[in-house]
Amino acid sequence: MRDQAAPLAGLVVLDFTRVLAGPYCTRLLADLGARVIKIERAPGGDDMRKGHLQLEPGRDDQSTYFTRINVGKESLGLDLGRTESRGILLDLARVADVAVENFAPGVAARLGCDYSTLVIARPDLVYCSISGFGQTGPWRERPAFAHIVQAASGLMHLEQGELPAPRAASLQAADVLAGTHAFGAILAALWRRARTGAGAQLDVSMLEALVAADDVSFGAVLNGGDQITAPRPGMPVYRIGDGFLALQTAGSVEILPRLATLMEQPGLLEDPRFATPDARRENWPALRDLIGGWLERFTSVDEALGVLTAARIPCAPVLTPHEVTAHPHLLAREAFPAVPHPTRGSVRVTASPFHWDGRPVHPAGPAPYRVGEHSRLVLSEVLGYDRERIEALIRCGAVEAP
Repeated sequence: MRDQAAPLAGLVVLDFTRVLAGPYCTRLLADLGARVIKIERAPGGDDMRKGHLQLEPGRDDQSTYFTRINVGKESLGLDLGRTESRGILLDLARVADVAVENFAPGVAARLGCDYSTLVIARPDLVYCSISGFGQTGPWRERPAFAHIVQAASGLMHLEQGELPAPRAASLQAADVLAGTHAFGAILAALWRRARTGAGAQLDVSMLEALVAADDVSFGAVLNGGDQITAPRPGMPVYRIGDGFLALQTAGSVEILPRLATLMEQPGLLEDPRFATPDARRENWPALRDLIGGWLERFTSVDEALGVLTAARIPCAPVLTPHEVTAHPHLLAREAFPAVPHPTRGSVRVTASPFHWDGRPVHPAGPAPYRVGEHSRLVLSEVLGYDRERIEALIRCGAVEAP
C-alpha cells in the first residue's frame, strides 16, 4: 500500500537508468513517495545486479549495490529492441510525469525512449538526461564512469598532492552529485509545470557536477589565482595512539583563535607567519607541525576529541565503514534502515540523507527481486492492459516477467 501522504505521492516516474547516477536520483524520488517504474533490460537487467556482495547463494543478480539504490522501485522488464516495446513506451509516457535516463548521448534515441519520442505522447513531460559530459560538446559521446570523470574534472590532479602519481578515488562523487543535482532540477521543473503547464528537457553533466563540488581552486584559477592541492592547508590529520584524528583550522575566522587559546599560545596569530589566511597557507607546514606537537600530550583520539570538542574546535576520529555503520549517532538518526528480502529476511541499506517533518526518510519498499518482477502489475494497473495482451507480450519476448 502506497503512502498517499508522502510528498511525491501520485507522481509517476519512468526510470531508464542503470549503475549509479541515475538510480540514485530516482531512488530519492521513490523515497519521497513517487511511483518509480524501473525499465530493466530484458534479459539481464541493471548491470549492477551483478555487483559486489551477492545476497543469495547460487545467484548473481542480487548485489547489495543494486539493492541499496533501487529500493522502493518497480521493475518492468522490456526488450527495447523489439517493435512491440515501442508501443508500451509510448503508453507509459502518456501516464508518466517524469522520465530519467543516463545512457550515453544518442543511445536513448536508438532505443525509442528519448525526449523527442516521448514528448509526443506527453507534451508536459519532465525529461532528465544524466551523462558523463553532457548532451552537447566535443566529449558528449565519450563513455564515462566516476573514475573517468574524476580524472577529467581536475580533482584527481588536485588530490595527487605529494603522491608520485594521481590515484583513483574510492568515493563515487561524480555519480551521486549528478544524481542529486538531477533530483533538484526535476523537482524545480515540476514546480514550473504546476505554475505554467510546461514540461522540461534537463541535461545534467557528471563532469560539471564534480567541478561544482570544488570549493577553492576553480574560483581562484578562473580569476588568475593558483590551485590548492592536497594536502589542504587547514585540514590536517594526526596519528594519536592507535588511531587518527582529523581537525579543521580553516573555514571560519573563529577556529584558530580558539585553538590558540586552548594551546596556551595567545600570540600565535601575531606571528607574521600565521597572521593572515594567505600567510597561514604559505606557512602551513610550520603551523601543522606546531599543532601536532601540542597534540602529542594526548594518549588517545578519544581524549583529544573531548578537549577539542569542549573548545568548539571542529574535529572527528577517522572511522572505518564498520565503525560508521555501528556508530551511535547514525543509529540514533536511523541512517541504516532494513528492507525486506525474499531469502535473507531483511537487508540493511542507507537512508536518504535528509529528514522530513522530524522523521528520517526511509525506502518505500524493497528493491526488485527479479528483472521484470512487477511487469504484470505495471502493465495491468498503470496501463490497463488485459491479461491476454500481457501474456502475449511475454511470450513474444518483448516483456520479461518471472
